[in-house]
Amino acid sequence: MTLEGLRQLCSQLPNVTEDLKWEKDYCFCVGGKMFLVAVPENNPITAAFKVPDDAFETLLTREGFIPAPYLARHKWVAIDNINRLGKKEWQQFIQQSYQLVAAKLPKRKG
Repeated sequence: MTLEGLRQLCSQLPNVTEDLKWEKDYCFCVGGKMFLVAVPENNPITAAFKVPDDAFETLLTREGFIPAPYLARHKWVAIDNINRLGKKEWQQFIQQSYQLVAAKLPKRKG
């Protein structure tokens, strides 16, 4: 997987924006809230994303996964190399993270 591959997967979801934060991290957001952070400056490229509460501990048993710095209390995991996951797994994790974050957004008043 590449940063461009992650970008393509994220761009398929509605209302996704991309920002460069902290001068080096690519943050993919919905409603102004991050659901995926990738750090291309690291070699290999690393990333972090939100997971369901019940999947958090299980994912940490997989090679390359750790609690995401600063975000672990919100059930985010970090992966030390984005190539540890194939496109299909990335698609699932990105969609899941997106949905978890989008579900917490305030409802629009119309």
